[in-house]
Amino acid sequence: MASSKPPEPVTIVQEPLKDLLAWKAPARPFKPRNREYYTTIAAIVFLLAIILLFMREWVLIGVIISMSFVAYVLSSVPPEEIENKITTRGLVSGGKRYDWNLLYRFWFTQKWGNEILNIETKLAFPRRLMFIVDKSAKEKIKSLVEKYLIFEKPEKTFMDKASAWLQAKVPLETE
Repeated sequence: MASSKPPEPVTIVQEPLKDLLAWKAPARPFKPRNREYYTTIAAIVFLLAIILLFMREWVLIGVIISMSFVAYVLSSVPPEEIENKITTRGLVSGGKRYDWNLLYRFWFTQKWGNEILNIETKLAFPRRLMFIVDKSAKEKIKSLVEKYLIFEKPEKTFMDKASAWLQAKVPLETE
């Protein structure tokens, strides 16, 4: 009979909390919309509401109207400016802290002329954190975050591909 030794205890050395980089940026990407965008949205919502009215889908009509209101608010109200920090223990955005052990991988994307740092989390909500970064600080941010997370862009899912196709086929405004 072999004697089994208990496993050696794992000691985790935690670094002292230290700010590595801080910057201020808008809370989300923003693009001012024109009248054409709002009228296109209103026409689509109106047609869907008429179709759903004949099907007596009252709840779905309410959901669609609610979602169109949220789209209106997000496209007409500019975002507030928040402070973001990279620390030795994680990321801080608008006073909310996300520890490195709750984060998985990161990558960069572009949207409406903004450089965006995307970080996938292990949390149920939010699944992805998005930070607007200055283009000149991108490499510094990459080198800091790469010490703690994997730099890897995920493959596009079916929903990503479907939404890109729909955006190309049904433009809500002309560029």
